[in-house]
Amino acid sequence: MKQCFVLLFLIIGLAVAAQGDSLILLRPERVFDGEQMHTGWVVLVEGNRISAAGPMSFKLPANTRIVNLPGATLLPGFIEGHSHLLLHPYNEVSWNDQVLRESRAERTARAVNHARATLEAGFTTVRDLGSEGAGYDDVGLKQAIEKGVIAGPRMIVATRAIVAKGSYGPNLHNADIEVPQGAAEVSGLESMAAEVRTQIGKGADLIKLYADYRWGRDGQSAPTFSVEEIALASAIAGASGRQTVAHAHTVEGMRRAILGGVRTIEHGDEGNAEIFKLMKEKGVALCATLAAGDALLKYGGWKKGVDPEPARIAAKRKSFQAALASGVAIVMGGDVGVYTHGTNAREMELMVDYGMKPLDVLRSATSVNADVFGYADRIGRIRKGLLADLVAVEDDPAADIRNCRKVLLVVKDGKIVR
Repeated sequence: MKQCFVLLFLIIGLAVAAQGDSLILLRPERVFDGEQMHTGWVVLVEGNRISAAGPMSFKLPANTRIVNLPGATLLPGFIEGHSHLLLHPYNEVSWNDQVLRESRAERTARAVNHARATLEAGFTTVRDLGSEGAGYDDVGLKQAIEKGVIAGPRMIVATRAIVAKGSYGPNLHNADIEVPQGAAEVSGLESMAAEVRTQIGKGADLIKLYADYRWGRDGQSAPTFSVEEIALASAIAGASGRQTVAHAHTVEGMRRAILGGVRTIEHGDEGNAEIFKLMKEKGVALCATLAAGDALLKYGGWKKGVDPEPARIAAKRKSFQAALASGVAIVMGGDVGVYTHGTNAREMELMVDYGMKPLDVLRSATSVNADVFGYADRIGRIRKGLLADLVAVEDDPAADIRNCRKVLLVVKDGKIVR
């Protein structure tokens, strides 16, 4: 019976999508508005905006099309906080070989498929944190989506990202060979300032910095930028209304990034109670990317549920629980691209597995992400006047977060796209 309902929704969706000027009334079993779960609510979409949300206490215009979603939950479109649409899973092709051996044309062709898979999974917005050797192709991909050339989510793009000279990769460990890098290299304050301004000019919506990386003497992670260098990047970006975010695994890398004014810490594997306290004091959020580490260890042979939990996973679990206990804001983002696009909800499932309440995970993937990223005036909630980016899933994801994978309906910009 449920399959029949899904087929019916798809047929109705095609009819509605063909008439973009129609009003759409969505009638689910329950509505998660980005903050709380409600029953007895309906949502009215007019054009590309939400024109009403709440109990059915208003008169419908005669031309309204009604889409019934029995048993389903309607939510704001999910927001992916850490994506790389120009990468694909590392068990298919290593990161090095993607950067060095795959043509930009191939990588863009793959990204088109990745964008569609992401949207159809209910993720109507992505924060794409670095093209990883593909130049400014994320800007072009974003523009193609906005023009309707291809289907995909709204994109918040970081373009090339910024690394300290000599710290990143690919690295062939042959000093005679210069190879293309996966990010823009800088050295010193003047170089940092020039690169930030260049990336803004090329279309970056935010600036991503690598506050540490595996360039220590024995390959261990170590800080790359000074507080002053990060603060300069943050000041230039902030003056233009943009945020800086930082890749940081180590406590010292995190500390420098926090004091340098970044908005989010990406990964934060070695975070502890003291550093999370500092993050909370400074209003810095954590994007833990649990799914990336989980995927990498599986690629290395770990049989989850059969083999003992690796030390790296145990440490990450402990760190994430310390972040939860500290009350620091946690955004949802999995570093998708390391694993398969369209399976973004994998991060949400792991957040629950690591100790977060399902309702809080739903908030992270919607309103919290919108607030932290600076887009709360457009997306992240089901509220009158906001953009009509919506997803309907089977049953109640607050009872079982795995229901987020059971997508019935996706609406982006007022149009039914799945």
